[in-house]
Amino acid sequence: MNRILFLLFTFHFLLSFEVKAQYPPQAGQSGSTAISASSALFTGWAAHCSVQRGFLDIAQPSLGYATAGDSANAIGPADGSILSLGDSGVAELAFSSPIYNGPGADFAVFENGFLDVSDPNLAYLELGFVEVSSDGINYFRFPATSLTQDTSQIGNANYLDARNINNLAGKYIGGYGTPFDLQELSGITGLDINNITYVRIIDVIGSINGHASYDSAGRKINDPYPTPFPSCGFDLDAVGVIHQITTGLPSVTNSAGISIYPNPVTDKIIVSSNDAQNRIAVLTDIQGKILLQQTLNEKINEIPVGNFPAGIYYLILKDTKGSKWVEKITKL
Repeated sequence: MNRILFLLFTFHFLLSFEVKAQYPPQAGQSGSTAISASSALFTGWAAHCSVQRGFLDIAQPSLGYATAGDSANAIGPADGSILSLGDSGVAELAFSSPIYNGPGADFAVFENGFLDVSDPNLAYLELGFVEVSSDGINYFRFPATSLTQDTSQIGNANYLDARNINNLAGKYIGGYGTPFDLQELSGITGLDINNITYVRIIDVIGSINGHASYDSAGRKINDPYPTPFPSCGFDLDAVGVIHQITTGLPSVTNSAGISIYPNPVTDKIIVSSNDAQNRIAVLTDIQGKILLQQTLNEKINEIPVGNFPAGIYYLILKDTKGSKWVEKITKL
């Protein structure tokens, strides 16, 4: 009897583990985290894209590189026009102003996958790793998970279950973005999750044999391979921003009486307020690189900028309550 109870307990434990291991399902299914391209959540889109194409088939480099679309197809709102990366291809996207860590998802990546007509839980998906940078030099990858079996190769006639996939771009079908939450990268040295200036998408090579890509736990990631066509690999449609620093101080700063002057500036920026509450001032260049950081603890504070070249900068103010404001500064 004890043995039977043990076996029942073991079965229940394994069943519970399997259920817990599942991730949100495909777009349109209950519990999905997919975000529609038409969602009012989006406040901005990628403004620039550079691409390094990957091979039509990395195992046969003589076939050449992916050619479908160009970098312009990855800029602006998701519209179904795509940039194909090819096997191991890389797209690097920049934004008009930085992305910051807000409540929930902070940005979403759009691909052009499509549903299996016989099962709405399954879809043809091509996956990609997602990395972010706050200085344009050092990139940090979201921890990705693939629980798809790796004993039988997913081919062009096979589909994937989104419930086995987490933190990989392309998890959702076309028209729906895969969300990413910067909070997951909190505490990483060299990354300011409140000042993300670049997002990088790297094609997952879905081969389970040679040239395999691996998730953060060392598992092979199985997705359609080979796909030796002009539109091979990850097909990037867009990157939509949910939490983006906006230029100009919002009206909520009126309660604190914050003023920033002169602007344009030649020597010193003055930041005045109704109180002497501690605030942090961060000055960045237009690419988001931090040039100066200073604590403001007086009603009137001076920020020296005389040694910086003429150009456009952003002054970011943060208070102890987590509020943030940004002013676009012109240095003469």
